[in-house]
Amino acid sequence: MRPERAGGLLMKKSTKLQMKRVYEEATSEDGFRILTERLWPRGVTKERAALDLWMKGVAPGDDLRKWFGHDPDKWEEFQEKYRRELFGSQEVEELLEILGKHEKVTLVYASKDEEHNSTVVLLGLLKDLLDSKEE
Repeated sequence: MRPERAGGLLMKKSTKLQMKRVYEEATSEDGFRILTERLWPRGVTKERAALDLWMKGVAPGDDLRKWFGHDPDKWEEFQEKYRRELFGSQEVEELLEILGKHEKVTLVYASKDEEHNSTVVLLGLLKDLLDSKEE
């Protein structure tokens, strides 16, 4: 697939972007694995995590993370605040560059709640940015 130049970045239209809990077994289907947590997941060895990269900087800041506390009642507001925190950040730019270099990328997270966590928000933001750069 021919890469596209968008926003100064070389991007592959075909990059498969997904997310997975760090407690699930790593497989070859995961491709390039990036931990998106600020804190290392409890009870997981580096070997078991099978990560290619740990990007602490894309995780919510300490104040936002503590305020949210994985409370589903705060989910809507958390998404807005976290997206604002990520907007224009160097870490997101770095992550977009990484996406352009790999066919498959899995964002790895530790949260028990698979619907209300920061990686859900990050994945959505990245997909929005990729879609807007393709237009």
